[in-house]
Amino acid sequence: MDIKKDAYGWEVWDYYNKKNSYEIIHRGDDTYHISSGPKSYFSKYKDWPENLKKALKLVKGKILDIGCGAGRTCLYFQKKRHTVLGIDNSPLAIKTCKARGVKNAKVLGIEDVSKLKEKFDTILMLGNNFGLFGSYKKAKHLLGKMYKITTDDAIIIAESIDPYKTKDPLNLEYQKTNVKKGRMAGQLKLKVLYAQHKGPWFDYLIVSKKEMKEIIAGTGWKIRKFINPTKWNKCYVAIIEKAKKK
Repeated sequence: MDIKKDAYGWEVWDYYNKKNSYEIIHRGDDTYHISSGPKSYFSKYKDWPENLKKALKLVKGKILDIGCGAGRTCLYFQKKRHTVLGIDNSPLAIKTCKARGVKNAKVLGIEDVSKLKEKFDTILMLGNNFGLFGSYKKAKHLLGKMYKITTDDAIIIAESIDPYKTKDPLNLEYQKTNVKKGRMAGQLKLKVLYAQHKGPWFDYLIVSKKEMKEIIAGTGWKIRKFINPTKWNKCYVAIIEKAKKK
């Protein structure tokens, strides 16, 4: 990504350097949303939601953290003596990771995971990062790539949020428009804005549990279980494991 267009990365880098930063999300229906900001990307384990802590007890072996952001998860598992690689398509996010002490982080988008030559036991897609799959078709394709770079008993721990649990008329109308266009209801077209920086448009996919099961089916993976949302975390967590070969 061109560093001038790395709006998300600049937001994270500025926060790390003690500057006030924020994030404006421009959605494809020309609505704008101000996020809670980058503070959560730097949060400590004690402040993480309970359903996520429960899921992370299942982490094992060598870890791939997709969309690692400011590196909070990498740092946590480094301290637990796991081998962990953080990847993000934001150059400044990776710069932030390294400045904070992440030992192994590289600029790499989810689309390029097949370039990784090592095998992982756990893949993390936290902070609603199931959304990085972008679309139904792309998710199916990338899950196949992930199958090839993981060990036989590997797991994926992924967070998503049910798009249908909303009463916001703008969200409901956007979902209807998506479906009319042949997109999934929760397939969001987004752009990140920060200061003078404008990121590129990208698709971000939020799905219900039922939709996630449909996406996972036939990819070599299966849902082991879901951990439900909590009062403090609207995301549910999916534990996804390799299906047994017949």
